[in-house]
Amino acid sequence: MIVIGPLEPSDRARWQELFEGYNTFYERTLPPETYDEKWEVFQAGESIHALCARDENGIVGITHFFKHPSTSGPDVCYLQDLFTAPEARGRGAGRALIEAVTEWAKLRNCCRVYWHTSEWNETARRLYDQVAEKTPFVHYRIVL
Repeated sequence: MIVIGPLEPSDRARWQELFEGYNTFYERTLPPETYDEKWEVFQAGESIHALCARDENGIVGITHFFKHPSTSGPDVCYLQDLFTAPEARGRGAGRALIEAVTEWAKLRNCCRVYWHTSEWNETARRLYDQVAEKTPFVHYRIVL
C-alpha cells in the first residue's frame, strides 16, 4: 500500500538519495549545498512544497511543486520534480503523488497542474498519458 504525506526531518537522507537519482536520470549534478538549501525550503513549506510516497519499507517516491500566478486566469501549480525509486515503479506511487499534488492545488484554487518531461522518458509518459492531457506547447529556455 502506498501512502502520500509530507517529508519528515528523519527522511532527509532518503529524500536526497531519491532526488539525486532524479537528477542523475536527467544527467544533472547538483552541488551539495543545493540539496541542503532545498531541504530547508521544503521543510518550511512556504514557497516550494514536497511530498513523499511511502510503502511498508519507507519512502519510494518524491515530488516537488509550487503554486504561481497566471496572467490568463487563477493561479496554477507547477509539478517540477517527480521521481519513483526504480524498485517501486509500476506500483502506483507516481500516480498517487500526482493525485496528491492535484488535490493540493484544488484546495488552493489553482485552475490547473502542469509539468514537463523529456520526450524520451517513455516510462513516465505512459503514466502521464493516462492522467493528464498532453499539450502542443514547445518548451524553450535560456540558461543564465
